[in-house]
Amino acid sequence: MHQGPVGGELTRLVPTSEDDLHLLAGWFADPGFVEHWGGAPLSREEVAAKYLGRRRPEVESFVVLAHGEPVGYAQYWYAGAAEGGLDLVLIPGARGRGLGPDAARALVNHVCGTLEWQRVTVDPAETNVRAVRAWEKAGFRRVPGGGDTLLLEYRPTRGC
Repeated sequence: MHQGPVGGELTRLVPTSEDDLHLLAGWFADPGFVEHWGGAPLSREEVAAKYLGRRRPEVESFVVLAHGEPVGYAQYWYAGAAEGGLDLVLIPGARGRGLGPDAARALVNHVCGTLEWQRVTVDPAETNVRAVRAWEKAGFRRVPGGGDTLLLEYRPTRGC
């Protein structure tokens, strides 16, 4: 289970709380924010149930900060004892500045270093070229034969 913020070079990821409902509900109601996150805006109730930390310890949720300002949402979730997945979405105005790869590397360092995961996966939409490039910049590699969805993984060589 996570104990506090996770830091990157450009970003800081802070665990979500009930106090983040207004911020996250606004983001998840914005079609530009959810374009590649299910594609449909979410209700305030759905956001509260899924993204405020109520699913801990199976899913750890974070607000992504850059220069102290909230710019996105990230989460990691367990798929086994030593593996799991990451999800990350930035507000449209924060994209294209290297914040996504930085936040992804921070989460990878946490789950591989602190939690000792041996495999981390992400499954961006193949049409979301910006996200695919961001994950690849963070060290993820395509997994052959992923079926209908694109699957990328990160496997630490000797820890993170």
